[in-house]
Amino acid sequence: MLDNKQSLTSFLEQKTLFYTKIEYETIKKSWEMLSSCIRLPYVIHIVGTNGKGTTGRFIASCLMQSNKKVLHYTSPHIINFNERIWINGSNANDDILEKAHQKLLMILSPQLLTKLTYFEYTTLLAIYLSNDFDFIVLEAGLGGEFDATNVVPNNLTVVPSIGLDHQDFLGDTIEKIAITKLRSCDNSYILGSNIHPDVIELKKSILKDKKEIKFNKQLQFKSKQELPQYIISNAKLALSVIDYLGLYKNDFILEPLEGRCQKITNNITIDVGHNPLAAKVILEEFKNQKIILIYNSYKDKDFNEILNILKPIIDKLLIIQCDDPRIIDVDILLNTAKKMSIDTDIFNINMLKNDSRYLVFGSFKVVETFIKNTNILSNL
Repeated sequence: MLDNKQSLTSFLEQKTLFYTKIEYETIKKSWEMLSSCIRLPYVIHIVGTNGKGTTGRFIASCLMQSNKKVLHYTSPHIINFNERIWINGSNANDDILEKAHQKLLMILSPQLLTKLTYFEYTTLLAIYLSNDFDFIVLEAGLGGEFDATNVVPNNLTVVPSIGLDHQDFLGDTIEKIAITKLRSCDNSYILGSNIHPDVIELKKSILKDKKEIKFNKQLQFKSKQELPQYIISNAKLALSVIDYLGLYKNDFILEPLEGRCQKITNNITIDVGHNPLAAKVILEEFKNQKIILIYNSYKDKDFNEILNILKPIIDKLLIIQCDDPRIIDVDILLNTAKKMSIDTDIFNINMLKNDSRYLVFGSFKVVETFIKNTNILSNL
């Protein structure tokens, strides 16, 4: 039974985090109830396969540096739930989240509160917190047109990339996946610099009545650290959005989200990528080098293809054990690596050496497990 005074933490603990079917009517009815209580800001919707989080954070950061009130909603989180809702330069604190949660408990009906999934409710929480802001940057969780973030009308749709992922939900071809993502566009849109030819062809029909914003590779920014090439591409996509909004200047300081090809020590890099498209980016970033790959995979990911892509840079594979029912059986991963003649072992913290280079890769869960098990929290 729903307790209308329970805390956000206890409320979310009862929520479905993973699901096999999307019931869009629940989030739609919830938004209808919430919409009369807030003034929705300008909505920038980030959809696609990879690069959503970083692109969204770059856009939000530029808006903040332009003295705009902005909320960036991203998912999932690595360590703390608060990472999902970033407000004007900082993760939302517990007090702000709790007050918004208590308001939602009063606004939404008990039936809807019971039905909403973890992600759907968190999306509504972020939308509520953006009341009277100038901008909200919403990152889709899965897909596009039927994603919870698409429940509000968007002013601008940003598509960093589209590749094969979540095939059980979205379809088993680039075309099928692209269709549901592109259909989420309500008004204007912009595509990243490296978009599959099938997507370019589809936009001619699906988005024929929408306004396309051009990607401008010439826009400049500053960073306190050296950034990987794909991060730079995401930054220039974000700057193209800012330029379209009439706010561009060449001295924005941009830093990527945590966990995106992030060097947390001199010899350890973490990346939350988990699909072949992400693996190809990592391969390019570490080309002509050898690393020890600390890895694991969800059952529904193409781990065989991922390892095949990364094989040229793998000196050794260390399988990190994660406490999650969705994670692939260790023996299956061991056998897969053996067939590829990849030197493989089970990871433990004592294996970390100062004179070796490590890449922790495979999902948010893999990165989270590694950080918690090793207590390496530098820069996070």
